[in-house]
Amino acid sequence: MVEKVVIGNAELWHGDCREVLPLLPRFDLVLTDPPYGIAFAAQPTKWQRRDGKMPEDWDNAPAPDWLMGLMREKADRLIIWGGNYYSLPPTRGWLAWRKPDAPPSMADMELAWTSMDMNSKVLDQSISATNAERVGHPTQKPLRVMAWSISFAPDARTVCDPFMGSGTVGVACSQLGRSFVGIERDRKYFEMACNRVAQAQAQGALLTPEEQRQPVQEGLL
Repeated sequence: MVEKVVIGNAELWHGDCREVLPLLPRFDLVLTDPPYGIAFAAQPTKWQRRDGKMPEDWDNAPAPDWLMGLMREKADRLIIWGGNYYSLPPTRGWLAWRKPDAPPSMADMELAWTSMDMNSKVLDQSISATNAERVGHPTQKPLRVMAWSISFAPDARTVCDPFMGSGTVGVACSQLGRSFVGIERDRKYFEMACNRVAQAQAQGALLTPEEQRQPVQEGLL
């Protein structure tokens, strides 16, 4: 059963994005971190196992290509973390999160495909620096990485994350004063996201873009 929770200027949907997204309007920006299909959640690290994390199967297969196409129809601009795992059009506007303290068993960086015709950019952010903000999602992105991603669409007032997880994009939007719509099908993570967004909304706008960016020309992708 689909459920919608409204928190300030944020809408959080508990449901499958394959069912919910077609019902939603067009957005200025879709920023999301979908399953990569690498079964990372099915293989908790020793630190996650120590904290009681059990194997989960939602990352056993990537999102279908048609859903990638639907997201492209629903937004003026897109930023898709893990886009290198999908069949997306060529772009020169890649984002990279470099992890200086990544262990040998993990990749040194993660990539985001964007629909924007711009120079590719890299952000250094250690894994350990995000420990204080972790809430139990196995692939939770750092808040700084998602706020940095939003800074490449400085005029985007409405942001959608169809794979909301624990709500990091929603927190970044709350702190940047952007309207947010998120979708998450797992009840546990949906409730995490509601709590985090509610706390961020209560605190008000806190973040500012890391640097002032000029408008960029959109590629016809």
